[in-house]
Amino acid sequence: MKTQDVIYQLRTQQGLSQDELAEKVFVTRQAVSRWETGETVPGTETLKLLSNLFRVSINTLLGSPQKLICQCCGMPLEDGILGRNRDGTINEEYCQWCYADGTYTYSNLDDLIEVCVSNMIPQGFSEEQARSYLKETLPRLDYWKKYDELSDDGQFEAFKRKLMDEINDLHIEGMPRVEKLNALVGKYVNLEYRLPGGATVKFLDDHVTYLGNQLESEFGGERCFGVLAGMDFILICTYGKDGADPELVLYRKR
Repeated sequence: MKTQDVIYQLRTQQGLSQDELAEKVFVTRQAVSRWETGETVPGTETLKLLSNLFRVSINTLLGSPQKLICQCCGMPLEDGILGRNRDGTINEEYCQWCYADGTYTYSNLDDLIEVCVSNMIPQGFSEEQARSYLKETLPRLDYWKKYDELSDDGQFEAFKRKLMDEINDLHIEGMPRVEKLNALVGKYVNLEYRLPGGATVKFLDDHVTYLGNQLESEFGGERCFGVLAGMDFILICTYGKDGADPELVLYRKR
């Protein structure tokens, strides 16, 4: 698609008139009209405003002229999984699992490879194929080439260790010790819990990246423990296969 078609489609999908879009990105209606007829294209700063307004990358606004991949894990980047900076703006270099709200979530290449291998095996890769591919490919990506420059001197890892200590100090019966926390996007772990009165409730934001892990119960059986945490809370639940029948064990403010 051309830029003019992309802007028209995004504008009409959100039910905005040309006047309304113009007001939101600080231009005239005539400017919007010229974009949609192909006479002109938005400037760099306006593209940034449109990107954040429509929650898509500038690459998409320009008609996807290049294929983007996350510069940490190598995953193909689509609009729905782009990372975000601290101010909420889109970051087109990283996915939301590797770069969450302005924070780089991986500081150890081997840890990332383990996560990626587990995701590639269900797609038809053998463990050996996946591991070999990742060990060859990931070190070439910008994040790992510039890691020392991009790192936060271990502050995020220190925060994760403190969080794991807090979770383990809860001594939840049947739950193993938490030894690792991974970046998990809200929409994939935002389970719906049933309250005693029959109503259901969700506790997370689909667009926020959290820290968490899945742990097999020490009691055996098919149910697992799910651990999720953010800056201000800890949530522990149990659930069956594919998140079925979730039960809230604990929700605590930090």
